[in-house]
Amino acid sequence: MSKTLIGPRLRQLRRERKQTQAQMAKTLGISASYVNLLENNQRSLSVQLLMSIADNYDIDWRDLTQDDSSRRIVAVRGAAQDPIFTGDKPDLQEIRGAIDHAPRLVEQFLQLHRAHRSALEKVMQMGGNETASELLRSSPETMIHDFFRDHRNFFPELESAAEEVWNGRFTTPENRYAELRDKLEAEHGITVAVRRIDDMGDALRYYDETDKVIYLSQALNGANRVFQLAHVLCAVQFPDLLAEIAKESGFSSPQALSRLRVELANYFAAAFLMPYDAFFAEVETTGYDLDRVAAAFGASFEQVCQRVTAMNREGSRGVPFFFLRIDRAGNVTKRFNSTMFHLAEHGGSCPVWNIHTAFYTPGVIMPQFVELPDGDRYFTISRTVHRPVFSEETQDRRLTLALGCEAGYAHRIRYASSYNFDDPKLYAPIGINCHLCPRQACSQRAHQPLFTELPIDENRRGNTRYES
Repeated sequence: MSKTLIGPRLRQLRRERKQTQAQMAKTLGISASYVNLLENNQRSLSVQLLMSIADNYDIDWRDLTQDDSSRRIVAVRGAAQDPIFTGDKPDLQEIRGAIDHAPRLVEQFLQLHRAHRSALEKVMQMGGNETASELLRSSPETMIHDFFRDHRNFFPELESAAEEVWNGRFTTPENRYAELRDKLEAEHGITVAVRRIDDMGDALRYYDETDKVIYLSQALNGANRVFQLAHVLCAVQFPDLLAEIAKESGFSSPQALSRLRVELANYFAAAFLMPYDAFFAEVETTGYDLDRVAAAFGASFEQVCQRVTAMNREGSRGVPFFFLRIDRAGNVTKRFNSTMFHLAEHGGSCPVWNIHTAFYTPGVIMPQFVELPDGDRYFTISRTVHRPVFSEETQDRRLTLALGCEAGYAHRIRYASSYNFDDPKLYAPIGINCHLCPRQACSQRAHQPLFTELPIDENRRGNTRYES
């Protein structure tokens, strides 16, 4: 067993049971001084003592040893960068000290910051909206996004399930559709039928559980047909696994649970199309050349963009990306995030970020280095994709995809190789959105910021009407 330190959890367990160190020591058959050393992470935990704690306090030993300190450190560091906090930011040692010695206070601080963030979002949504009361309710999309983010967009159980299905049974991307179709019929009695667009309406895929038929629209290309079959395979072969993961979410809304199971099945489908080890090797070898990776796996550009956000397996972690998809109006229609970056959580509406100008150069990857007002720096790439075409009216249904990572990872990405990292003008100054951005003299400002008073001189006209 590797060295296991459980100080904060042991202290919290003792306080929950209203015991002193001496009382806990008596329960466990050790000295009070040894309990003190354990709580201060000055001694590691033996297997025998771990089992004794689990037995005497009726808890699962895995709950005691699960280390989420790294996630908490990232969360606290991210929250501390919020512009609402002034003065010097806490350093890493201070944050670790708080997590070790005041874990409940840290959790309450994070809850307070999440409530603050949620309130700001609702205030902005409510502006000029007569149905503001509806916006006050947490949407399933937000709940699911937070659930995936808290898991770093990585679900090892689904990765293992996809590998179990794969297991050398499938050959090349060109044959995958037929092989997966045959598997569904042979093992689950499910047949597949491709139907005319007129017969499917606006649906791309419909699974008739009674007749055990999967209907696919002709509007789907090859990669998306395979994806939809893999999605259904997950639902019919691993329903208990989906239910188990969904139970962890704590969601009570039937709608949220249904949406979560859909997204988890989508995760499985991506893991099936692009098995972890082979995919990780390909992205690292090509320098995250997304088009080449898509060609290697017979996947779409969007599928690859989403998959790279899930490279969080211990020992083979990829660049920690976040993913956004926006429409022409600037609405974020999809968001995946394995990080705690502010840009990933709230970004998408700053016109200085080229995620918007990508609409003017369809199909062209546009790299950009950006800097937020708090000094956080990122490297991002943006490119448009097209949605399936149903009719003449749906021909130009473009969306823009954006991938981003901390600028320190840019050297691993080929799209950044032509840039001079030492150029002081490399970074474009962007904000989360105009309501929260404190930048002055921004020619693209559309709103007065909520927490900053911009200077006004009646005798001078500045770049915008909001300041002189």
